[in-house]
Amino acid sequence: MTLIESPAIRWHGDHLELLDQRALPLATRWLRLDNANDSADAIRDMVVRGAPAIGITAAYAVVLAARALGVKASRETLQPAFAVLAASRPTAVNLFWALQRMQALCDIDGIELVDRLAAEAIQIHEDDRAMNHRLAAFGVPLLGEGKRVYTHCNTGALATGGHGTALGIIRTAWAAGRITGVVAGETRPWMQGARLTSWELLQENIPVTLVVDSAAGHVFKGGDIGAVIVGADRITANGDTANKIGTYNLAVLAKHHGIPFIVAAPLSTIDPALANGDAIEIEQRSAAEVRNIQGVPVAPENVPVFNPAFDVTPAQLISAIVTEHGVIERPDTDKMAAHLASAGNPR
Repeated sequence: MTLIESPAIRWHGDHLELLDQRALPLATRWLRLDNANDSADAIRDMVVRGAPAIGITAAYAVVLAARALGVKASRETLQPAFAVLAASRPTAVNLFWALQRMQALCDIDGIELVDRLAAEAIQIHEDDRAMNHRLAAFGVPLLGEGKRVYTHCNTGALATGGHGTALGIIRTAWAAGRITGVVAGETRPWMQGARLTSWELLQENIPVTLVVDSAAGHVFKGGDIGAVIVGADRITANGDTANKIGTYNLAVLAKHHGIPFIVAAPLSTIDPALANGDAIEIEQRSAAEVRNIQGVPVAPENVPVFNPAFDVTPAQLISAIVTEHGVIERPDTDKMAAHLASAGNPR
């Protein structure tokens, strides 16, 4: 019996199922996971992606490891699972936040620990879904009325516990009649905008136009984009934001054209331990992702490739950061600290 599910994640109590997002939109395929190692591989191989969804998956993976250990489950015996999951992807802070939250419960042993970890993973999943709706309510008023919104990568129900962060704001804004539609950049090289965002929006009959990433400046010049809204994988103490590669370009273009640039992310994405974006580790991925598109070669097989998965947008280019606690306008170190303090965030 399914205990909890969302569009991309199903928890069955004794195993985890992930919607294989590599196959979308051409096929709907669910992948069963029974242990932490396979879960780490699924995170690394982009079966699941999106910072909140990665964190949720990691939490369930810890439960799978604990269930396998049974009466032997303890802080010490779970360390290999924590280590393999932490090594799966380095940039998204939600992964480490979820693992730390699970590890903090390991002051007991055995079946009692297994049950406690399972309850916590479910809570993380449910909390994320509720957070998305609160975040959306804060974000909608920031979007220009009667205009389209431009977004990058995928920040919807597929990337979270449900509803979405940036795409959750867009969903809520469309339902309220505030925006006229969405422009989605394709998001090379994994094409999350083309494969996932356009697919999600079409499922809900929200008007969406897909464009190549290099068309953004031309689109902005047209004058009907009321805001650019993106998600985040890590936000530092001063408001610098790591997000899918190409986000920085959009922020510069938005600044030039006078378009608000909005970041939507849960409080768990904020990492106050890092002073600024220079301290963020940027994941470097395989050259094959650039030389090929879904296995089809599009470049010489021996051409050197630089393939960072993320870039960092300086806080000075960000109009507002929206969390489930409210809005940080023109973020800087003091405003970020005040926001975390007012939210009672222990981090």
